[in-house]
Amino acid sequence: MSIVKFLVSKTFLKQILLAIVAVVVLCFIMLWWLKGYTHHGDFETVPDLKGKSISVAQLELSENNLVMQIQDSANYNPNYPKFSVIEQEPAAGTQVKENRKIYLTLNPSGYRKVEVPDLRERTFRQAKPNLEALEFKVGKITYEDNIGKDLVLKMYHKGKLIKPGDKLAKTSVIDLVLGNGKRP
Repeated sequence: MSIVKFLVSKTFLKQILLAIVAVVVLCFIMLWWLKGYTHHGDFETVPDLKGKSISVAQLELSENNLVMQIQDSANYNPNYPKFSVIEQEPAAGTQVKENRKIYLTLNPSGYRKVEVPDLRERTFRQAKPNLEALEFKVGKITYEDNIGKDLVLKMYHKGKLIKPGDKLAKTSVIDLVLGNGKRP
């Protein structure tokens, strides 16, 4: 029997037709099962969690069949309470699948601590931008007899002498003692 006769025979055509029907039925069953398994068309709405505490956020997420994933934050925001949600991903109102992780960024308890730079023997003109770049605030400026005019002699925070390398929270106010240009 030649190949051409075999390819046009009833037996071969019947087998091809059965194979095509089997593949179509198998695809239909697979798609039907997949639709049920993945809950196609079933969505949960992400609640707005900004400004809420961890416990309230956990409760709201569990009510909506969602999972909370906390991400660390080093950026303190004074407009929100301590340890409250300041950002969330995906955003509020987004439609997501059940058991989806919602990533929350929490507000730390305060500004992070920054090392005080060594500004002794530097002019006020150099010291001020240095402090402001580290997000410190320049407070009260007093003068002492010293030949170096506007030279930083000492630094204080809340009346306490601070040394280079001490750590203070961002936005702390640093008072400076400068030289007045007169000989002692």
